[in-house]
Amino acid sequence: MKIAIVGMGYVGLPLALRFARAQVAVLGVDVDAAKCQALNNGRSYIKHVPGEVVAQAVKAGLLAATTDFSQVREAEAILLCVPTPLKGEREPDMSYVFNTGESIAPHLRRGQLVILESTTYPGTTDTDLRAILERGSGLVAGRDFHLAFSPEREDPGSTQWDAQRIPKIVGGFTPACRDRAVACYSKAIEHVVPVSSCRVAEAAKLLENIYRSVNIALVNELKIVYEAMGIDVWEVIEAAKSKPFGFMPFYPGPGLGGHCIPIDPFYLTWKAREYGQHTRFIELAGEINSSMPTYVVERVTAALGRPLKGARILLLGLAYKPDVDDDRESPAYALMELFEEQGAHTAYHDPNVPVIRPTREHPQFAGRRSVPLTPEGHDLALLVTAHAEFRNFDFSSWSILLVDTRNWVTRRPVKYFRA
Repeated sequence: MKIAIVGMGYVGLPLALRFARAQVAVLGVDVDAAKCQALNNGRSYIKHVPGEVVAQAVKAGLLAATTDFSQVREAEAILLCVPTPLKGEREPDMSYVFNTGESIAPHLRRGQLVILESTTYPGTTDTDLRAILERGSGLVAGRDFHLAFSPEREDPGSTQWDAQRIPKIVGGFTPACRDRAVACYSKAIEHVVPVSSCRVAEAAKLLENIYRSVNIALVNELKIVYEAMGIDVWEVIEAAKSKPFGFMPFYPGPGLGGHCIPIDPFYLTWKAREYGQHTRFIELAGEINSSMPTYVVERVTAALGRPLKGARILLLGLAYKPDVDDDRESPAYALMELFEEQGAHTAYHDPNVPVIRPTREHPQFAGRRSVPLTPEGHDLALLVTAHAEFRNFDFSSWSILLVDTRNWVTRRPVKYFRA
């Protein structure tokens, strides 16, 4: 069997390597020629994906990469793992999915399987993507080719959960489409969960991330309330999670990051309006989480005891989660913008992000480099990401202020604050 995976990023590359380990040949397709060249040379461009694993797959003839979409014709299955960001006013940006559909449609052949993995609103696969593929290929989904949706569940940097062990939800346009997709994933994934339709699978993925967004918003709001009451929210959470049933701990922070939780819930709110539904709970959670960088800036200002203009602030951590190089939607960028709007000077230290790559949302920061982990030249340090490097780092000798948004620092300086 040979499969093609379109989009060789944080989702596509780990999935490709999982199939390769199961002795399934993978053709990686990406518009980024540099990524394709790196893969064909046996190199990884993602920190938590070992280069030796990539090299082994390439050497065994189980992984190759190309920018040529016509080569998808060689594959039995085509998996789409492309971004689904937001546009202005929190509307879905479906250009990556739809453009990919347009690119592969002319090369579809009878009997192939197409699976969308990108998180999206219910109805994308069986309506929008299906129409693009049928129009561009002259084939009919469910009759001439199979069509399915299986949401990605990648957890970057996790040592407990990888692509093999995370259960895979699969919904098909028809029962035959679903069964074909289940058979495909079963070659590489331990547990596949079939559901009745593409729309159920699309909705399940949204529920997973909405659940997290709402609960994070709850503890973020409680953090502010308990701070006003002089109560330590982290101690409260530790006490509450001693209950062995009916409670799951979530933790506050400086804002949401990553490509899922800050974005995916709004795919549902947007689609719900088409049905005359107003998702008040989801939107309120989004407002609370989006306001957290502003709250952190207020706490930093209070810690300084003066306006931010001219202040030199060192952000500790740029990635959106611990010990990865993934900086997508990181709250660090929102914090840097807010600080600099008030006249502060910002720098960052992150062992995993040595230089800021160009981003769609914050192009002004591209090219900035991580600075040494030292208090010299700064008035205040702000811990943004709970990297392992910071957990037991000895900050006790630092004379500058340290504001901790993660309750992560153990060896604290005298001038220690939490936000």
